[in-house]
Amino acid sequence: MKATLAAFGIAVAVALGVGGCASSNSKTETQRSAGEFTDDAAITAKVKSAIASDVGARTAANVNVDTYRGVVQLSGFADSKDQMERAAKAAGKVTGVKSVKNDLRLKSS
Repeated sequence: MKATLAAFGIAVAVALGVGGCASSNSKTETQRSAGEFTDDAAITAKVKSAIASDVGARTAANVNVDTYRGVVQLSGFADSKDQMERAAKAAGKVTGVKSVKNDLRLKSS
């Protein structure tokens, strides 16, 4: 009985080991390479700087910028529709930005 359990345990361990070797190293749509991650971080910093320069530091402080594969998403709050539009326009001018998703909201008074 002990020999049967031991043999079964070894068989399970071997099967799991072989299954682990069969895993794929292919890149999925949700994974970024180190280079893509670094590029996105640089774009994010440039967009924040562009918003601060074009719209103002106060607005830039209220805007969150997320970048994924060159697509920039702006979120947070702005004092006016003009600020929202100017922030999106400033983001779109940054080199490397493929598109801008403007999810900024107008502050309630």
